[in-house]
Amino acid sequence: MRQRKDMTMSVPFFIGVCGGSASGKSTLAQRLTTAIGEPHACLLELDCYYRNRENIPPEHRGNYDHPASLDTALFVHHLHELRAGNPVEVPCYDYRLHRREPGNPLAPHPVVVVDGCLLLALPEVRACLDVTIFVDAPADLRLARRLQRDVAERGRTLESVLEQYLTTVRPMHAQFVQPYLEQADVLIDNQRGLDIAFATLLEGLRQLAHPKLSPWLP
Repeated sequence: MRQRKDMTMSVPFFIGVCGGSASGKSTLAQRLTTAIGEPHACLLELDCYYRNRENIPPEHRGNYDHPASLDTALFVHHLHELRAGNPVEVPCYDYRLHRREPGNPLAPHPVVVVDGCLLLALPEVRACLDVTIFVDAPADLRLARRLQRDVAERGRTLESVLEQYLTTVRPMHAQFVQPYLEQADVLIDNQRGLDIAFATLLEGLRQLAHPKLSPWLP
């Protein structure tokens, strides 16, 4: 493993990991954070910043794949605070109540891994990211993974998962996720398993040879 510098770092380095639902982006973001390790890296998830249901415009209520469902202003404020070296309180979203609850403090780290489907579709967020990674996978594979996850782990019915996919997930992916694939600095094809995808991710980051990131990579 490469020698790492002292933890002190003037400005945190932000790595954005985006991609479609069930593409594997969140798993890879978590794996990257773990690989860099504490106290060098932390994970910040855009999904924590959903608005309370009553604060979402009526025409978008229930559509968690549309930017209007997110408190983008708060998210961007927290990104700026972390860059300035200040801790933030990350909210915790309760999916049963459709409300944000008091969250957990997050201190700035030398590397901040930012995870979210819509990162590149939000210009204010995109401007805060130093490097962007897009995790791609075919639609049929993403749907199969989503079905398996939501039915087995979240107690959803097959019918409800398919209805949500067809009414919101699929059209929002076409509008707000897939068009930004070409804008990412690193593109990951996650069809052959997470180990291969993660190795490709690390190699892509190393090839960028960014002087502020390279010392922290495993």
